[in-house]
Amino acid sequence: MDNREFHTVRGYQLLLQNNEQLTPALEDYLEMIYRSSLENGYLRINKLAELLNVKASSASKMVKKLGDLGLLNYEKYGIIVLSDSGREIGKFLLERHSTIEEFLRFIGCEEDVLVQTELIEHSINSSTLENIKILNSFFADNKEITDKFREYKNSMASSVQ
Repeated sequence: MDNREFHTVRGYQLLLQNNEQLTPALEDYLEMIYRSSLENGYLRINKLAELLNVKASSASKMVKKLGDLGLLNYEKYGIIVLSDSGREIGKFLLERHSTIEEFLRFIGCEEDVLVQTELIEHSINSSTLENIKILNSFFADNKEITDKFREYKNSMASSVQ
């Protein structure tokens, strides 16, 4: 089983539970903290700011908000460590991102795929996300259909030119 596949609906439940509290910007921060903490288990503000191309002061404000929501632990000038619920939601956010990116790449969206993924992931509902995940799995398990789709797509692109 691919580690990008969802194993439970708990991530959805946690996300919906915090939906009113987590803005797209907070989701981006939490996803990046989760991504980065997979290696070391923690992250520092300066590194987070660098990864998100923001100022350290902006990162500090967002980290404080995430801390106030109980999603991480952080002390000024210290390290950022996700709480259990922060880790669970972060995992969901990364899996959501990966599912959408995989789908976009499959259908041939190579240009600005990161930008497109970022824009879609904050507005997609859980039902649609689950259907995309199923479609990704279907195509991965049915290579002959995937090849037919790509042939068809290429023939359509050729006829437009």
